[in-house]
Amino acid sequence: MSKEDISKLNQPNQEMAWNEPGGGGSKDPWGNKGGKQDGPPDLDEVFKKLNEKVTSIFGGKGGKSGGSGSAVGGSKGFGFIAAILLVLWGLSGIYIVDEGRQGVVLRVGAFDRITEPGPHWFPRFIEKVEMVEVDRVRSVNIGATSHESLMLTQDENIVDIQFEVQYKVSNAKDYVFNVRDPDTTLRQVTETAMREIVGKNKMDFVIKDGRVEVANGTKKLMQDILNSYDTGLIVTNVNMQNAQPPEQVQHAFNDAIKAREDKERLVNEAEAYSNDILPKARGKAARMKSESEAYRDEIIAKATGETQRFIKVLTEYKKAPAVTRERLYLETMESVLGSSNKVMVDVKKGNNLMYLPLDRLQSRQGSSISLEDLQNMKQSLPNSTDNNSTSRSRDLLRGREGR
Repeated sequence: MSKEDISKLNQPNQEMAWNEPGGGGSKDPWGNKGGKQDGPPDLDEVFKKLNEKVTSIFGGKGGKSGGSGSAVGGSKGFGFIAAILLVLWGLSGIYIVDEGRQGVVLRVGAFDRITEPGPHWFPRFIEKVEMVEVDRVRSVNIGATSHESLMLTQDENIVDIQFEVQYKVSNAKDYVFNVRDPDTTLRQVTETAMREIVGKNKMDFVIKDGRVEVANGTKKLMQDILNSYDTGLIVTNVNMQNAQPPEQVQHAFNDAIKAREDKERLVNEAEAYSNDILPKARGKAARMKSESEAYRDEIIAKATGETQRFIKVLTEYKKAPAVTRERLYLETMESVLGSSNKVMVDVKKGNNLMYLPLDRLQSRQGSSISLEDLQNMKQSLPNSTDNNSTSRSRDLLRGREGR
């Protein structure tokens, strides 16, 4: 491209555009001279004109100037295009790794590095990046078809099992390079591990009590196999969704389960009744035992006290037998008469019966008799010295007065 052409390009175009009003359409690039052509433009003619313009820019035959000027213009245009392409190539290598993912960078098809979440750059056409989701929990369901769900147990029975496996990517490099299809491999490993664990246990254990043990055993065996393959996967959970006999024997198996449940219900009811009766019986026995021990201790204590009292009385009796005998007699009579509301006085050589109103005295004064009442009763007694009963009554009253 010559200097004259460059100066023409830099000068502002004073002419009207071909599509502006009043332009007449004489400068239509598609060859619609004067606006007389009503049909679509000729594509061959368009590409021909475009090719001539590009060739003239790089100094080709279509250019108006030749020689060294054309060579200089062509080199400048090529450098400008190359710079644009270089910038575009650099910008195309910018990529962003989202949160929860890792970028596996391949250089000429071989592993180079792992990139964490954030913006990164790689030289395109030399390196390649594969994004791997490492935080997402993936799942696979086994048992959708009879081929997967029917498994043989140790006691040669068949069970229909459906379960779900949840897993994550633990190593992005191993996940991309070591196995062609890690997800399909995990599905096959899951079915293999479950069949091995089920085959080592009996049907009742797998269906009823051993579901957790079967799931945990399957998880451990799966992880061992996946680690041996270096799949870069980690099993997070194995959940048994359904475990039952095949459909052909389901009715009979339900009857057996119902009978077993009835047995367990009756056993539980018997245990509940036993737990209700036995504590009551034990409590009643303990209460009776405590009462008998308390009665025993009471009798022993009373007997011990009576013995000690008798020993003391015996000692005093040996010292003064007459006085002690008289005192015992008075205390006995006091004890007997103290619990009675009436006193019968027997007058010797006569039929006279004297009644002492002790009940009214006690009700008026309470359980005790005052000294004034005792003196009144003493005065009302006969003064005969030959009457033993009267003298003993006087002695009893004197004893009460002395108290």
